[in-house]
Amino acid sequence: MNSIDLQTVLIDLGARSYHIAIRGSLFDNPLSYAELPAAQSALIVTNTTVGPLYAAQLQKALSGKYPQVHTVVLPDGEAFKTWESLNLIFDALLQHGCDRKTTLFALGGGVVGDMTGFAAASYMRGVPFVQVPTTLLAQVDSSVGGKTAINHPLGKNMIGAFYQPLKVVCDLHTLKSLPARELSAGLAEVIKYGPIADMALMAWLEAHMTDVMAREPAALAQVVKRSCEIKAWVVGQDERESGLRAILNFGHTFGHAIEAGLGYGQWLHGEAVGAGMVMAAHLSLRLGLVDALFVARLTRLIAQAGLPVQGAVLDAADNAGRYLALMHLDKKSEAGDIKFVLIDGPGRAIVRTAPEAMVRQVIDLCCSEKILKI
Repeated sequence: MNSIDLQTVLIDLGARSYHIAIRGSLFDNPLSYAELPAAQSALIVTNTTVGPLYAAQLQKALSGKYPQVHTVVLPDGEAFKTWESLNLIFDALLQHGCDRKTTLFALGGGVVGDMTGFAAASYMRGVPFVQVPTTLLAQVDSSVGGKTAINHPLGKNMIGAFYQPLKVVCDLHTLKSLPARELSAGLAEVIKYGPIADMALMAWLEAHMTDVMAREPAALAQVVKRSCEIKAWVVGQDERESGLRAILNFGHTFGHAIEAGLGYGQWLHGEAVGAGMVMAAHLSLRLGLVDALFVARLTRLIAQAGLPVQGAVLDAADNAGRYLALMHLDKKSEAGDIKFVLIDGPGRAIVRTAPEAMVRQVIDLCCSEKILKI
């Protein structure tokens, strides 16, 4: 992957603008961090899976810039995206006497990135941090845009803050160690960009999914760069999700219900979003916004990425009722109304409500084996 030229994408937020750097051999290169402000100390936040692979290399890369480089290792998994894990970061910061200039480095996937960002936003009312995402999902979505959070037992990402990093360093080499299931999960967040904003990307994915799944360097570089460009365009217009940015949640209202209903960690986030996109597409179909051919095309692409297209059964007695109860707790719910991101024609998205009876029908269909035969 060293043959791939360095790619950069700007997140344009005025005085808080920053760049995403994309290439192989980046995270362990001291030059990747040369422009960051000076500080006496840095804290690497990682987890039990990623830490043994990459923490020592990042610590070495940072040691020439920061006299003290500390590391805190969190338990791995969505189930640990909690106050208890967040406090491990605060414990490390306080134990090492870290000050307002201490820079945090989030080395890991979306869970590590979200918690590190939230810790950075909260410690001493705000310290700098850098995203060093090591999963595809984090590189194409969660590390970009400043959303930080932890989960609550009743809802995903319900406690958090908008807080932008100083930089995002996407090292494509780290994707080589990614388990196949995690790669597929990341592709859910790539696929979503097509139906909501860029049908050319969707067509490219249909033609090149085999290369992406084989981790062909040029294909991975294209996937990460184009995804970041689309997210940068959206975030630059709507940083705090007051309007346009909500379209990035395509498939997430249903997906978050799956994650919460099954228990965090049973399905990976991207797996739940994959099934959630199928459900949202079928709801769009029933509302007359897209045709059946488009729904079938999207479903095939999701399956091609190794993602589930059938929703999970959360309650055998009243599955749709359980979904609805959980979706009422979603952040996008307003005044008791569930807001869905739907496809308003290929390449366009809309946020709107839908009749409850129709939503129930979609859930019943998409959680049955009938969906596999459509």
